[in-house]
Amino acid sequence: MTPTNTPGTIGYVAPEYGLMGKLSARGDVYSYGILLLETLTRKKPTDAMFTGGLSLRRWVDESCPEGVRGVVDEFLVMGGGENGDYHDGNGKDAENQCLLSLLELGLLCSKESPKERMTMRQVVVRLTKIRMDFSLHSPRV
Repeated sequence: MTPTNTPGTIGYVAPEYGLMGKLSARGDVYSYGILLLETLTRKKPTDAMFTGGLSLRRWVDESCPEGVRGVVDEFLVMGGGENGDYHDGNGKDAENQCLLSLLELGLLCSKESPKERMTMRQVVVRLTKIRMDFSLHSPRV
């Protein structure tokens, strides 16, 4: 494959679009996934830390699930209960689980292969489930 002269924003353009100029709804899903990861981490895909094969997606993927708090923007998790965490009755950290679910969604949306990506309809279903799960365990929603 050789790169084509196609318009798009570096870091957000799906690999198949950048290499072959192929537009598809799954390419939009890729861009959404990268945008979701950027929103949660406060890191742009073009950040200077992403060099030598390291990308925003790879950084998040290698950090999860153990390093959720290490990749998520600290301003998203400030406040709330003791130490900024909300715990459900089972002692699980509902906020961490919500953040992990959102990061995983960003990773699923930004898979390299378009065939492995979700559809936007599936994304909406997953987002709704995440919201419902979190709202059951948190007074913040």
